[in-house]
Amino acid sequence: MKDVLPRRARPVDRPGGMGDPGTPGKFGAYGGRFVPESLVPACAELEEAFRDAWSDPGFQSSLATLLALHVGRPTPLTPAWRLSAELGVNLLLKREDLAHTGSHKINNVLGQALLARRMGRTRLIAETGAGQHGVATATAAGLLGLRATVFMGERDIERQALNVFRMRILGAEVVPVHSGSRTLKDATSEAMRHWVSSLEDSHYCVGSVVGPYPYPWIVREFQRVIGDEARGQCATALDSGSPDYVVACVGGGSNAAGTFAGFVNTSAKFVGVEAEGGAGASAGRVGVLHGFRSLFLQDDDGQISEAHSIAAGLDYPGVGPEHAYLRDLGRARYVTVTDAEVVDATLRLARTEGIVPALESAHAVAWVIRAAESGELPACANVMLTLSGRGDKDLSTLMELL
Repeated sequence: MKDVLPRRARPVDRPGGMGDPGTPGKFGAYGGRFVPESLVPACAELEEAFRDAWSDPGFQSSLATLLALHVGRPTPLTPAWRLSAELGVNLLLKREDLAHTGSHKINNVLGQALLARRMGRTRLIAETGAGQHGVATATAAGLLGLRATVFMGERDIERQALNVFRMRILGAEVVPVHSGSRTLKDATSEAMRHWVSSLEDSHYCVGSVVGPYPYPWIVREFQRVIGDEARGQCATALDSGSPDYVVACVGGGSNAAGTFAGFVNTSAKFVGVEAEGGAGASAGRVGVLHGFRSLFLQDDDGQISEAHSIAAGLDYPGVGPEHAYLRDLGRARYVTVTDAEVVDATLRLARTEGIVPALESAHAVAWVIRAAESGELPACANVMLTLSGRGDKDLSTLMELL
C-alpha cells in the first residue's frame, strides 16, 4: 500500500528519538500514513488541530486542570520496599493504577476528547482490548458532554465483562466485533472502518501509539506526562537523580512511550516487556497494518498472525512505530515473558507490596523479577517501573487460573 503522506517537510527529532516526527510522520523507517484517500484530509486536519492546540497555553491549562482535578495527577512514585529487598535492587513503581479509571489510558483520552471538542466533533469512537481505554473514553465523553461508541472483540467482552458494564453505565455504546480473532486487532479494524463513514461528527480516539500519523505522535505526547512526572520524582527519590533502568509493558506501547519520553535524554536503559505470544518489537517483521508501517507478527506469506496474551491489552500483533525505531537505534530493548511468569509476578507483587497490578503491568514486574534473580540486573540497580493499571478487571481471569 502506498504511503500517502507528502514529502515536503523534514522530521524534527531529538538525538535519542521521541521528538516531533514532522509532516512525513516517520520514526526512522516506520510510521507514515497508509490510509484510503478518504481519510487523508481527516488525518491532515487532525495534525493541524493538534499542533495548534498543543501550542495554545489555554488548551494546555485546561488539560492540566482536568488531569489534576479529575484524574488525580501527579500519581505517586512508590518504593517497592519488600520486593526490592527480596530481589536486591531498588524498585520504584510509577503508580498509574491510582489514576482515575484505574490506568494510564485516561491521560491520552482526556487530551483527545478536549481536542475533539475543540474541532467541533460531538462523538468519540474508540477500540479497546482490556477495556481500560474504553472505560476512559466513556468517562471523558461523559465529562465533556460527548457521545461514545466503543468497539471491542467478542472474546475480550467475555473476559473483561466488568469493564464492559462500566462503559455502559457511563453511557457508551459497546459494539461487539465477531470477526477474526475477536480481540484488539479486529476491534481496531472495525473502529477504523466506522470512522471512515462518520468523519463529519466523530473523532477516532486511538488508544495507543499506533495508527496513521499523527496518532502515534499525539498519543505519545498526551502520555508524556507519565515520564515527565516520574523523572522529576526520581530526581528527588534517588541520590543519582535518575534510574539505571526504566521498564514498562508494551502492547501497542503507549504507557511505555510516555514513560520513555521523560527519560530520553538521560543515561537510563529502556526495557519494554511484551507478551511472549504478541511480541511485535521482539519477533516481528516489517509490515503495514491499521495505517502505519512497523514490526508485526506475520506468517511466511506476510499475512498478520494472531497474537496471544493472558492480558487482553497486550493481545496485539504489532508495536507502535516509535518503539520499532527505538529498537533500531539501540535506545530501547524489548523482551518477552510468559503467561506463567505474569501470574507469578502478579501474586508476588500483591503479597509483598499489597498491590494487585493489571496483567498487562505484571509483564513488566515479571521481567524485573527474572532479571534480578538471574543476575541480569546488577545488585542495587535503581529500577523505575511504570505500573500502567490496576488488576480489578483481571480478577475473574485469575480466579479461573488459580
